[in-house]
Amino acid sequence: MKTYNVVLLPGDGVGREVTEAARRVLTAADELFEYDIRFSEKAIGGAAIDATGDPLPNDTLEACIASDAVFLGAVGGPKWDGGKRRPEEGLLGLRKEMGLFANLRPVKVTAATIAHSPLKAEIVRDVDMLIVRELTGGAYFGEKKRDATSASDLCIYTVAEIERVARVAFRAALRRRNHVTLVDKANVLETSRLWRETVARIQKSEFPRASLDYVLVDTAAMRLIQKPRSFDVVLTENMFGDILSDEASMLPGSIGLLGSASLGASGPGLFEPIHGSAPDIAGQDVCNPAGAILSAAMLLRYGLGLSDEADAVEDAVAAVLAAGRFTADLGGRESCSGFARAVVDALRHAYRAPVHSAPTHWGMSTA
Repeated sequence: MKTYNVVLLPGDGVGREVTEAARRVLTAADELFEYDIRFSEKAIGGAAIDATGDPLPNDTLEACIASDAVFLGAVGGPKWDGGKRRPEEGLLGLRKEMGLFANLRPVKVTAATIAHSPLKAEIVRDVDMLIVRELTGGAYFGEKKRDATSASDLCIYTVAEIERVARVAFRAALRRRNHVTLVDKANVLETSRLWRETVARIQKSEFPRASLDYVLVDTAAMRLIQKPRSFDVVLTENMFGDILSDEASMLPGSIGLLGSASLGASGPGLFEPIHGSAPDIAGQDVCNPAGAILSAAMLLRYGLGLSDEADAVEDAVAAVLAAGRFTADLGGRESCSGFARAVVDALRHAYRAPVHSAPTHWGMSTA
């Protein structure tokens, strides 16, 4: 029996609740499919600041690097505003130290959630896109300066940084509908012009079967509302991807429904729901754990190479939503823990006998 070591980073706010939901589902899948996941828990973000003064303690970083996969709940909250260290430093530092340069954020509207979208059904029906966001470059990581009268955040990208994330996007497109949309601001920004030149060269030389088009970020923001079905794989830089993926999360009706995977060239990946720590509802058992559970499915698929098991978890979440078991963000009465229990029940109902899949790592090792 294969053993996997998974580090849990509950973090702050509702992070602990959704992490527990994900752990519960992973444990149930573990029992059904007969592999062995061993969990360890470490501090990050505000919780780590409170405990150690450091948002990313050394023992947390070392455990993550030595693991097979890492699951993160959420970080941040007003409690730490104005402090010497910010909780978000822990997440940014973890991504950098683990070399996680590609963030995959799938957005899918199903029949179960279409009525909860703020947009008309005819606009969002059958939306199925993947946002591939570069994760370790750009203004978030550039040199920062501030004085009494001005401030600046330097945005820098290298050709190598663009090439590696472009390859991830094109490989993903070949498994989907074979189209990549590069979102940039090439009419204004020199970094965006470098993105266009580099991505066009990669497409022509390495992925000629894939199609490529370019959309300015402001136009992309409009198209996500007007014609979201026009997108297959969206490739973009760090800040644009951060903003657009949150906008896209509203297409199925709630940011609580979306998971993500952050992957590097090798080593463990980081898997987390895209929502924040929501301190206003923390500890009330009312948050939506679907995005966390779907992130756990991505952990199985991309982190451990267990595709059948990932499919089973995704199918179980879909079954619970199809049965109308919604949390408060979708107008329902289901609790966070109750939703997780329902997913576990759906898993056990569908897979009473063990099913095995040979680990086949999707992997960034060829990126």
